[in-house]
Amino acid sequence: MRDELAFVGGFERDARLRPGAADLWAAGQGLCLPLWRGRVLLDGYGHLALLPPGHPALRDAAPLFLGRAADGTLRFTATLTDWPDAETGPARDAPGVTDPARWTHPRIADASFAELRSAMATLPPEEAALAASARALLNWHATHGFCANCGAPSRPSHGGWRRDCPACGAQHFPRTDPVVIMLVTRGNELLVGRSPGWPEGMYSLLAGFMEPGETISAAVAREVFEETAIRCGPAHVLASQPWPFPSSLMIGCRAEAETGPITLDPVELEDAFWISREDLADSFADRHPLMKPPRQGAIAAFLMKGWLADRRV
Repeated sequence: MRDELAFVGGFERDARLRPGAADLWAAGQGLCLPLWRGRVLLDGYGHLALLPPGHPALRDAAPLFLGRAADGTLRFTATLTDWPDAETGPARDAPGVTDPARWTHPRIADASFAELRSAMATLPPEEAALAASARALLNWHATHGFCANCGAPSRPSHGGWRRDCPACGAQHFPRTDPVVIMLVTRGNELLVGRSPGWPEGMYSLLAGFMEPGETISAAVAREVFEETAIRCGPAHVLASQPWPFPSSLMIGCRAEAETGPITLDPVELEDAFWISREDLADSFADRHPLMKPPRQGAIAAFLMKGWLADRRV
């Protein structure tokens, strides 16, 4: 059942090629997945669209190395910045919102840029994993241009999997932020909530970033209590999912509630309630009066489906 999770398909990262990846691209090897404002390029069939070296849309791009596809072809990624009409496009992804709009680049035929969350459930596993890695890696470079040790500008190296500081010699590596997402149950009921500003009808499992020095189980207990004042028992890890919005690892956990009344933290949650198995099934069928179907491909929907089926992930 793990194929219900987006971004968990594998591809060969081939780290041994990273030091010389720029030379491989310059020699005309590989294909590049371009991204624009976090959106991925898709062809008319909903697959990733890849561009060859020398493509006019990549003339000012600096491709980073991702790895090797199942067919042996090298894969790169790059952010497109040279776009005459870029100012008319979306500024950035809105939290919790899936944008179905497509954007067509004047130099790229038969393909368009799409928001990754709108395509993640339909992309083949290898393509989804490639897109997730590309988005997270490019975002890291866009937001970590300066050395955290001395403040000087840093520069990409090792195919984009490292940034080096020429001033102090420090080396920096891409970061991943661990996030716990909790299947909190109470008998035949499940705890769901929604953050302020989410689209109408969108509810999900509670989630939160882990803090330094914290175990997974401790993070689950803390986050649930902070957001709803509910006490939980020990947590157990069920599954995990890379989540490149922008660079998280979602750690799916299950815990049994020891208390029931909900007291909301209004900064974190706009609403939360206990939903029965029967009502959750109605939600998946789009028959629930309050809660819309969970987003397909996301770990929250995967965990909820497992609970409905009484499945041990």
